[in-house]
Amino acid sequence: MQRLSVREKIGYGLGDTAANLVWRTLMVFLPIFYTDVFGLQAAAVGTLLLVCRFWDGITDFIMGLISDRTRTRWGKYRPWILWTALPFGITTILTFTTPDLSYSGKLIYAYVTYSLLIVIYTANNIPYAALIGVMSSDPQERTSLASYRFIGAFLGGLITQGLNIYLVELFGQGDSVKGYKYTMTLFAALAVVFFLVTFLTTRERVKAPPREGPSMGGDVRDLFSNGPWLVLFFFGILYVTFTTLKYGTLMFYFKYYVGHESLATAFMITGLIASMIGAGATKTLTGWWGKRRTVDLLMIAGLVVSVLFYFCRPGDLVAIFVLWTLAELVAAPVVALFFAMLADTADYSEWKSGRRAMGLVFSAGTVAMKFGSGIAGAATGLILAAFHYLPNQVQSPDALLGIRLLMSLFPAVVAVAIIVLMRFYRLDTALLARIETDLAAQRGTTVEA
Repeated sequence: MQRLSVREKIGYGLGDTAANLVWRTLMVFLPIFYTDVFGLQAAAVGTLLLVCRFWDGITDFIMGLISDRTRTRWGKYRPWILWTALPFGITTILTFTTPDLSYSGKLIYAYVTYSLLIVIYTANNIPYAALIGVMSSDPQERTSLASYRFIGAFLGGLITQGLNIYLVELFGQGDSVKGYKYTMTLFAALAVVFFLVTFLTTRERVKAPPREGPSMGGDVRDLFSNGPWLVLFFFGILYVTFTTLKYGTLMFYFKYYVGHESLATAFMITGLIASMIGAGATKTLTGWWGKRRTVDLLMIAGLVVSVLFYFCRPGDLVAIFVLWTLAELVAAPVVALFFAMLADTADYSEWKSGRRAMGLVFSAGTVAMKFGSGIAGAATGLILAAFHYLPNQVQSPDALLGIRLLMSLFPAVVAVAIIVLMRFYRLDTALLARIETDLAAQRGTTVEA
């Protein structure tokens, strides 16, 4: 049984604090930044998010193959966190810089900078996600690591979502263009520092079994014959769509529907505190019900909360805050379990085939995040356009209805699809225990103390 120190778990978690200083900003603020500050049309923003994220999803698989074949004195996955730290920070600043260009020039600039940012994010985040599978072979320790990871992730969200509006105003003094640039410069610098901490405090222990051959095609065939992985791949797409629809609409909801944009900060902070509590409870919940059952119960709760959100009126602030707190409380363990379960599917693949490709397996996580966020981003922009949204104006009843639906019933439909899909996930507690025992015997000395 491998026990990891709290120091190492915190160091690992800070890697997702770094990533989420940017990722959460992309989820929550990028749509309204592109429409209301950068000056792009809502439909153009939706198309941009869809095209860039789908292309980036393809590169995720490539990065999974590359990271599995990386050989350095630091391991396979840790060095990528070091190598990408500074480029990640620089491209973040460029993405939130507004150049003095024509509309077409700005659109091209947005495509180039945003695409570059998410490709570098891929080169950083796939190895980071895969690292959880080689720090320990114990499924419970990996669940604990996932909890620390997402506590770190929600801490990053707490920083950016809690401070973004105020920092933009502080640095910009009424000029949102300048405000966003300097705010994101600060967050980018923090991200670089946290990535370095993760690199310095973590260690790779689980060694892959000797390969029968270096075939990438064999790895891909193993992947797509892995039934549990396929379920999680589509689960990830749907789940990120479920959450990103709401996050991408949140600023529009408070600015135009509630009528108090400043309340969005308190709203996000409340939800993120609930998320950190939920992430911290992940190991306890799985001890009660197991991973699969826990996901089922939490998604049913998320479905109910999403439906109830539709009935909130602008003045129902208590109900809006309570429902959002509940939504974030039940959502946090689900995303933590998603990545812990991906590690389980890598064990399942090794158990079946004798080959292990942790980076490729974990590419499902970021592919799903990219595809899901691309779908949600496109849907947000296109639905707002279809409901006649106009930036920086009093919105029509149709536009307000579109904003409400994006915060409630549209995510509820996605939640139903997730609940149905999880009927096909077969890795239960008993089978995982058998796999762990068999692999421990097979690996022998391939696991370091």
